Amino acid sequence: MNLIAHTNALIIDLRQCQGGNPGMVALISSYLFAGEPIHLNSLYWREEDFTQQYWTLPYVPGQRFVDKPVYVLTSSGTFSAGEEFAYNLQTRQRATLVGETTGGGAHPGSPYRLHPHFEAFIPVGRAINPITNENWEGCGVAPDVAATQEEALTVAYRLALESIIESIGKPASPPVARLLHEAQTALADSS
Repeated sequence: MNLIAHTNALIIDLRQCQGGNPGMVALISSYLFAGEPIHLNSLYWREEDFTQQYWTLPYVPGQRFVDKPVYVLTSSGTFSAGEEFAYNLQTRQRATLVGETTGGGAHPGSPYRLHPHFEAFIPVGRAINPITNENWEGCGVAPDVAATQEEALTVAYRLALESIIESIGKPASPPVARLLHEAQTALADSS
């Protein structure tokens, strides 16, 4: 995250992310928020009748990426923890999702052998978002800006450039004027 701390916008590509760990979702999310810890998501575990909460961390090594635009690329292949990350940022209005509706896997599960030749994957838990009190199971996470998987990066790149140009306004110094010119040139070239 230190490598990108001084950039003007961030594009996170989750188009092929098929899952991960909610603890890692919380860690990476922690870099995108400032201030007091934020409740991102909870997982209710049926067998233990226990709800586990996931929050942003009060401390992260390195610099945070706050007050700058974040774009998250999604596809129908984005699943599970990738969806959680996208949904958490979307419900907190911290990122703009660009791409396709995700796969719709919000309930953690386990495989159960029903027969020597047959196994079933059965949900054992349920994700609960503290903002919506819902999750994305079966319906996926809808993007803010719809685009095909193949077009998502180009669309997000253009949105990021437009945001940079707008945030600069009238440049106050020669280095900022060069940045503005670079962004305007890149936007024209991306057409």
